[in-house]
Amino acid sequence: MTSCVETTLVELYADIGGPPVGTALACVGSLARRELGPRSDIDLVLLHDGKTMDRINLFAERLWYPLWDSGVRLDHSVRTPAECADVAGRELSAGIGLLDLRTVAGDKELVASARSGLLSAWRNNARKRLPELLASLDERSQSKGDAAYLLEPDLKEARGGFRDMSMLRALSATWLTDRPHVGVREPYERLLDVRDALHVSSGRALDRLVAAEAPDVATMMEFEDTDALHREVSLSARRIGHAVDLTVRAARQALPERRVLSFVRRERKPVYEQAPYGLIIHLGEVGLDRTTSPAEPLLGLRAGALAAQRGLVLSPVTAENLGAQASSPASPWPQEARDAFYEMLSSGANVIPVWEALDLAGCISRWIPDWERIKAQPQHNPVHRHTVDRHSVETVAQAHKHLTRVERPDILLLACLLHDIGKGPGAGLDHAEIGAPIARRAAEAMGLAAPDAALVERLVRHHLTLAELATHRDHTDPATLDALVDAVDGRQEVLNLLTRLTESDARAAGPAAWSPWRSALIRALAERADGLLVGEDRTSSFVQLGDVGLARSVRLDGKPRIRLEPKPGGIQLVIAAKDRLGLFSETAGLLAAHAVSVRSAMLSTAGGVAVNTWRLDKQVAADLPDLAYLVKQL
Repeated sequence: MTSCVETTLVELYADIGGPPVGTALACVGSLARRELGPRSDIDLVLLHDGKTMDRINLFAERLWYPLWDSGVRLDHSVRTPAECADVAGRELSAGIGLLDLRTVAGDKELVASARSGLLSAWRNNARKRLPELLASLDERSQSKGDAAYLLEPDLKEARGGFRDMSMLRALSATWLTDRPHVGVREPYERLLDVRDALHVSSGRALDRLVAAEAPDVATMMEFEDTDALHREVSLSARRIGHAVDLTVRAARQALPERRVLSFVRRERKPVYEQAPYGLIIHLGEVGLDRTTSPAEPLLGLRAGALAAQRGLVLSPVTAENLGAQASSPASPWPQEARDAFYEMLSSGANVIPVWEALDLAGCISRWIPDWERIKAQPQHNPVHRHTVDRHSVETVAQAHKHLTRVERPDILLLACLLHDIGKGPGAGLDHAEIGAPIARRAAEAMGLAAPDAALVERLVRHHLTLAELATHRDHTDPATLDALVDAVDGRQEVLNLLTRLTESDARAAGPAAWSPWRSALIRALAERADGLLVGEDRTSSFVQLGDVGLARSVRLDGKPRIRLEPKPGGIQLVIAAKDRLGLFSETAGLLAAHAVSVRSAMLSTAGGVAVNTWRLDKQVAADLPDLAYLVKQL
């Protein structure tokens, strides 16, 4: 494609009498990188020395018009080398693009001189431009998301896409760092192949892998199905995104600091901290000292635990060596291996980059062989924002705040990690049932005692039960409570674990999965079940404490009643209405629609009237909707 376009441009330049000296047709973008796609734009620069402006404008018209008439998507400019340098200095995106400037036809020395000047200016201004470059990376990642985990990734703009490869080239051009030489080019070319197939299948310049085009792209590229296509895109984008993270980190560390001028010669030695087990910490990275062999079975777990707990990253060389040489712990795992594993998982959000580095190196699948079944596996529910494996790790990170609130934080972490292990290819809606025995097998391989492995299996099997009962069943129906009590084996500590797992899972999925409405329903049902398990008759005690007069008034005229009660922890609403299926969920939704968060809820019925108490996060009545309005809505 690139050679065909270039040949046409060279012929056009010659046909219209393009001068060999003082003027050149140059290219940037995908044409300059020889990565042109079927529907890519052609980015051209007519470069001139500025000596014959009248002639160059006429020549430009003769050059552009045939291209426009042919229907080519053309982005063009006419500039001198000085004007190129000026634009590059003012606009970051233009400056990065001009680093690829390459001759198509005409004066090669003019183009080479212009490109040399652009590269020199880029390097000399590295201190100034690097913060701007990194800010643009963060902004684009926030707005476009991560191509490795999106259901419809933007192959060009999202993290791990083509723009990130341009950023890698720009960062290496500063001479502050070098881009990774291994593991980047192949996934990048794979994404280019997907883009080319997407252009052909859609018939337009489409860079987002939308669901409607994915089947045709998968067929064209001879993938088994669209899941296999998405998995390939995810793995490729992960490699590129990880390479960008490492390169950015190296660039920040290499950026020269401003120092006070001194004539005293000082010998600079590397500064590192010696850590246990032959590990060292240097420049924010965990590595191995000279005497430590990466083949030691527990070293990967210990390095991951140290990096995650300290908020550091694994040295790229260390991660690569661990992936290539480290063996798995003995099966079942010794206690030291489990301790290091739990230490890594209990580090909150810090576990995510460490886990990703170990996963890319191949360590995770060696420790948990069944992890491979969900690695880069796409989700089929729009509520989810991540692939199955990333969602599982995000769930572990979300569980961090619950670790001091459960009796077995180790079981909670393991259940969070393995709760979706059954979502392999073809699992469908039965992934919890499929994943439960897989989770137990993994727990046993890690050396958990039989009762603990059985508990992990139970939590994985029922990780959706609480949410489904809370949002689809009547809380006042005894069968609802019976189903939940049966799911937790009648044990309060298991109910607590399941409640924390449910919240962590929902928060990791996305805002839609843990809305105020859903959280209120889940917490209310869990609280009712908890009261039942500890032997409290919450319904009868509440009816005695609640306003029996409210219930009597509702029975007389059928109209709902609401009483507001200020409490130390926030306002409490007592709402009485004729009991009906869905009343509780409708009330929760009504409060959520007015941005009122529910801290807890207690339900009861008396003579066909539901009298429910809602503890809210609001402190003053003025922050609530008008009570008469709420009554009308009920």
